[in-house]
Amino acid sequence: MTPVVISALHIYPIKSCGGINVTQATLTPRGFAHDRQWMIVQDDDDERGMFLTQRELPEMALIQPTFDGETLLIRAPGMDNLRVPLAQTPDAPTLPVIIWRDTCAAVDAGALAAQWVSDYLRLPARLVRMADAFVRPVDPTYARTPAQTGFSDGYPLLLISEASLADLNERLIGRGKAAIPMHRFRPNIVVTGCEAYAEDGWSEFTIAGLPFEGVKLCARCAITTVDPAMGSIPDVQEPLATLATYRKATRGVLFGQNVIHRELGRISIGDLVGNEVK
Repeated sequence: MTPVVISALHIYPIKSCGGINVTQATLTPRGFAHDRQWMIVQDDDDERGMFLTQRELPEMALIQPTFDGETLLIRAPGMDNLRVPLAQTPDAPTLPVIIWRDTCAAVDAGALAAQWVSDYLRLPARLVRMADAFVRPVDPTYARTPAQTGFSDGYPLLLISEASLADLNERLIGRGKAAIPMHRFRPNIVVTGCEAYAEDGWSEFTIAGLPFEGVKLCARCAITTVDPAMGSIPDVQEPLATLATYRKATRGVLFGQNVIHRELGRISIGDLVGNEVK
């Protein structure tokens, strides 16, 4: 039997902006270290503090953060580089920000960062990060035991198998559409060695001996139509239209498994997904 192993790991420091490919990732209470720790929010009188995403602003995909020593280095086309510290200032004042139905305590990244994101997006905006002391719990309707997350849509980790994407791409090509890369779906963990959509049924499993739970299949949104290499939408219907032909549910079209980790530690590319898969 072919072993199921991790083939790729991704961290997205700023919600809805570019991701970073890593060979190993540290599990913190909220998920991968620095994953969705920052977020861009509106800074106008009508909806101050409301989160912004590629759903409305596909050019956010071209905001590319990277780790550079003790700073997060942020680049975007036509912009000077921006640096923000990875460490949060102790006892920094907080402000309320909104992501979906949650109001979270955040720390503002400062006037320079606010001007940078406002200039790039051409609207009043600010860069914020989740306050270190704040706890944003996941939905207990699906999580069997309490857990928390950062500025992700709802859960700390998203897992997708290479086989699932290969199956989708076969269907896209069969419909005369272009195949798409994995990063359209913004997973944290990519695995290989299993059948397509095997991850749908992974309610309890291990990676490198650490326990994980699959809690809810991921309902996909319009962000999957954004080409992250271009910051634009080449086909407003795909891949959602093709997914709807065979992955449609009451909540929408489903692709990928939302995952919760039950211990802290570190996982790496090549780590085995354990036999405890259920």
